Amino acid sequence: MTELEIELRALIIEVLNLEDLTEDEIGVEDDLFSDDGIALDSIDALELGVAVQKKYGVKLEPKDEKLQKYFQNIRLLAELIEMRR
Repeated sequence: MTELEIELRALIIEVLNLEDLTEDEIGVEDDLFSDDGIALDSIDALELGVAVQKKYGVKLEPKDEKLQKYFQNIRLLAELIEMRR
């Protein structure tokens, strides 16, 4: 697990106020939006996207159809941030 992936787990818990979860309960390849993962919704995705843009200085275009793929799990989100830094 990379340092960025560890940071993203903490960011998700902080930004989305997921007080009932710990960082260790979020696997880097767990689906963030399915019921088998942590079951985030579209509002959570928006809040997370804003937080990622602010913290990492990356530009995310809402019309980019590939974004949904990258928000699937922490590992893919970390890849996106690395590519856009």
